[in-house]
Amino acid sequence: MNTAELTKTARMLMAPGKGLLAMDESNPTCNRRFAALNIPQTPEMRRIYRELIVTTPGLGDSISGAILFDETIRQKISNGAPFADALHQAGIIPGIKVDLGTGELAGFPGEKITQGLDGLTERVREYSRMGARFAKWRAVLAIADGIPTPGGMDANAHALARYAAVCQDAGLVPIVEPEVLMDGNHSLEHCREVTEQVLRTVFHQLHAQRVRLEGLILKPNMVLAGANCSEQPDVDQVADATVTCLLRAVPAAVPGVAFLSGGQPAEPASARLNAMNVRWAPRMPWALTFSFSRAIQQPALEIWSGRAAKGNAARQALLHRARCNSAARQGRYSLDMERSVC
Repeated sequence: MNTAELTKTARMLMAPGKGLLAMDESNPTCNRRFAALNIPQTPEMRRIYRELIVTTPGLGDSISGAILFDETIRQKISNGAPFADALHQAGIIPGIKVDLGTGELAGFPGEKITQGLDGLTERVREYSRMGARFAKWRAVLAIADGIPTPGGMDANAHALARYAAVCQDAGLVPIVEPEVLMDGNHSLEHCREVTEQVLRTVFHQLHAQRVRLEGLILKPNMVLAGANCSEQPDVDQVADATVTCLLRAVPAAVPGVAFLSGGQPAEPASARLNAMNVRWAPRMPWALTFSFSRAIQQPALEIWSGRAAKGNAARQALLHRARCNSAARQGRYSLDMERSVC
């Protein structure tokens, strides 16, 4: 393990004014999004769409790193360059999703466990040879009657910590992603309590597994009321609940927190991140940025819809959302930015 290199890469990923682009949807997930827009669900169409993203001029001005899927890191763009090389040329650090999805957690009805620790060392080393410099592993925790349980949280936190240790040993910065889902009717306060408990459990396990906090990035959910909750908080309430939760649970040694969008629409995700950086910047020991997927990609995907003639317009929409989130990362976002594509 080269702690200095891990720390350097983590800081580069948290570069001022930049965030992460999650383009690591599994093939089934990507196919579902394609099907909704009548786009053929083939490896070549997925390659073309992802090439459209990584070849967007100027994307590296707002995006520091991009998370790829296994299929994508093995593919090439039209000029024959591997995707990892194309990202490097754009000034974007390539990353890779290394978990193998979720399954039922035995003995814990309604709870999930992320799979993929078996063979992880070999996979991570291969991805490193292919140009990846960081990795991602997602744990999924739902809020419902009686869940998440302490046992469910412990199991997922332990898997996250073992993954992180394997990555650091191979020279990759781990993105540690414990996602408390926004599905359900839970209140903002209930989500804050659960998220804080999850984060405390995760960092306990990271310490136990000797993971260097300076060489990782945390990718949590924002603290939100459930999608079906009758009382939806405003932007400032979300910002205050989220940062308060992080200050109570996330050590200052962590260089950065990059939020997942978790199904939030694009504009609210940007506005909430912006409010955190406006209201709390002087008190935060870590950088606070984004690691969005749909909240950056969805407008571009809808414009493109598999049509080559719409490629430039889709790139402009992608760049617009990246720039909006770059502004939110700096506390400079406003709804006025949404009235014209940058």
